[in-house]
Amino acid sequence: MTSKSAAAAARATVYGYPRQGQNRELKKAIEGYWKGRVTADALRATAAELRAGNWRWLAEAGIHEVPTGDFSYYDHVLDTTVMVGAIPARHREAVTADALDGYFAMARGTQDVAPLEMTKWFDTNYHYLVPELGPDTVFAADSTKQVAELKEALALGPTARPVLVGPVTYLLLAKPAPGVPADFEPLTLLDRLLPVYAEVLADLRAAGAEWVQLDEPALVQDRTPAELNAAARAYRELGALPDRPQLLVASYFDRLGDALPVLAKAPVEGLALDFTEAAAANLDALAAVGGLPGKRLVAGVVNGRNIWVNDLEKSLATLGTLLGLADRVDVAASCSLLHVPLDTAAERDIEPQILRWLAFARQKTAEVVTLARGLAQGTGTVTAELAANRADLASRAGSPITHDPAVRARAAAVTEADARRSQPYAERAAAQRAHLGLPLLPTTTIGSFPQTGELRAARADLRAGRIDDAGYEERIKAEIQEVIAFQEKTGLDVLVHGEPERNDMVQYFAEQLTGYLATQHGWVQSYGTRYVRPPILAGDISRPEPMTVRWTTYAQSLTGRPVKGMLTGPVTMLAWSFVRDDQPLGATARQVALALRDEVGDLEAAGTSVIQVDEPALRETLPLRSADHAAYLAWATEAFRLTTGGVRPDTQIHTHMCYAEFGDIVQAIDDLDADVISLEAARSHMQVARELSAHGYPREAGPGVYDIHSPRVPSAEEAAELLRTGLRAIPAERLWVNPDCGLKTRGWPETRASLENLVAAARTVRTELPAS
Repeated sequence: MTSKSAAAAARATVYGYPRQGQNRELKKAIEGYWKGRVTADALRATAAELRAGNWRWLAEAGIHEVPTGDFSYYDHVLDTTVMVGAIPARHREAVTADALDGYFAMARGTQDVAPLEMTKWFDTNYHYLVPELGPDTVFAADSTKQVAELKEALALGPTARPVLVGPVTYLLLAKPAPGVPADFEPLTLLDRLLPVYAEVLADLRAAGAEWVQLDEPALVQDRTPAELNAAARAYRELGALPDRPQLLVASYFDRLGDALPVLAKAPVEGLALDFTEAAAANLDALAAVGGLPGKRLVAGVVNGRNIWVNDLEKSLATLGTLLGLADRVDVAASCSLLHVPLDTAAERDIEPQILRWLAFARQKTAEVVTLARGLAQGTGTVTAELAANRADLASRAGSPITHDPAVRARAAAVTEADARRSQPYAERAAAQRAHLGLPLLPTTTIGSFPQTGELRAARADLRAGRIDDAGYEERIKAEIQEVIAFQEKTGLDVLVHGEPERNDMVQYFAEQLTGYLATQHGWVQSYGTRYVRPPILAGDISRPEPMTVRWTTYAQSLTGRPVKGMLTGPVTMLAWSFVRDDQPLGATARQVALALRDEVGDLEAAGTSVIQVDEPALRETLPLRSADHAAYLAWATEAFRLTTGGVRPDTQIHTHMCYAEFGDIVQAIDDLDADVISLEAARSHMQVARELSAHGYPREAGPGVYDIHSPRVPSAEEAAELLRTGLRAIPAERLWVNPDCGLKTRGWPETRASLENLVAAARTVRTELPAS
């Protein structure tokens, strides 16, 4: 096909769309079901209505091929586990008794059965449920969900393309099941899994699928020759199936590298590649392998992970270059639009000109449609759109929001000494032990306590003017008093104020820093029914006044035990925001670090002896390619040390990380030079404690003994056994006892019981320690 005909054939598509609905209807329906207020049939009806609404809107907006199968009650990887029949043994009875309740039991656990482990989806803030596999795993196809949703979409009229997690990525995301040797490689199950995918593909073809998309984002990471050979074998076998739909293999988030020639040669009909800045190398690499003659190329030129308007002329130039490299070039966002909010039209509090800099899922869809039309029919058909886009880009570039000379001068003046503590850890540790007087195995929590309905109502009342500032502050004081009293009664050693005034660990700070924008309806799924509103880091960052000192010092006035000051670290402030894309991330991180350094100094001056700077996103933001790791970790660890480097030796600096794989960043954790780190460990059975020990980590650590992402209450003996496991890796004088993460999403009854058991476990294990 000629370049001209490839352009004429260009169509618009997306890989996935936000699931929650305009007003988070799905979240409300699912949580209502969990509480017994919504029936299963009502939940299914709400879900079907949301799916249909998405498909209708996408088709009316000009999307030529809508995705199906991307919708999920909880997580699309968990849906894949159900599709291939890889149900863990402990959940089979629940799934057999009731498929829906069993599904949620795998996601959330029950009082008697632990859930699947949860971790980050590549380098995003979305969490997936980790498949558990072993040599005895028996796969069995169950395409019920995928076929039903395809038929729903086709009944409405649009062309539909089912989207599945590809078999190679599924196995590479999996872990050995409990009791299976740690060195078991799930990818060895590929030959057993491929017939299941073949059956699902046949079912989808019979249901009317012309194309099926198989997502293989794991192939943008560094892969061994054996893994690349497995990918080649997988698509050679799937491509040879006699009765199947056409196959579109999709990758996103980064460049494909050595996997590109593998997929280019595979007997599949199309590839979907990311051509945004993070994966710009795909363009030259595609030309180097001779393009995709005879195949379909879906070009992801609209950033599906950030919220800035696309540079339409630049994207059209990229698309023009791609013509001639494939028989058909279609236009898409770079990945599923799951990772961005739904619609900027809902935002009433952002100045209209600034709002035009932003593109959420609906606006990105419109950009994809505009680019497809411009590619297929010529730029003359989109003249007005191009002119408006140029004006919006110029407005942003010239705005004083994006350029503060004072902030830039301060950042430029930073020296290496600014990012170092005044004394080495051993000397600091001695000073801190003398100052704080804590017991062996000190107990604490990560920071937040349950955000009750009363607290949320108080914030809503304040926004609506039903109560004044004084009334709201009295409510916050009462909550802090209750949290402190509970912690003292329970016997925790280092207390927290519970963060009742905070809506979100990033948003709370963003709303008090210059250079940030806050949304009212910019909800994005983090996991399950947990949605967050990432703030928008739009310009240069500074801190006009203290942000946390008042409530921390108030809490400290209520107790003689140390109360931790709680801050969100600079890397997490970037990772869990939609960050500006007009300067290097390291430069932005340094600005945020300097603002937070001022807050740390003010907390210390107000008498706070323990300050926690959370960095749960340090691992998740690690680039997907190892060649990019060193540069990232250099600026990320410097930003943390710049935040904390100015305190006295006897001020104890904590940090916290959760729900990620830490083994490959243990050196970076060491480089943070925090005095104490707390990490997720309950679902992974203390794996991180072993990793710290193997590295020779010299500081104090608190691998979590209570999984807060499940409603179940761990017994004191269960927590004690995890603590004993931790002690086999970390000596008692350096081991802390804490939950995996903050308690914001939990209810008070389970929180009380779990923390009482945690303290009881610490007391029990203390008695087992040898006398000093």
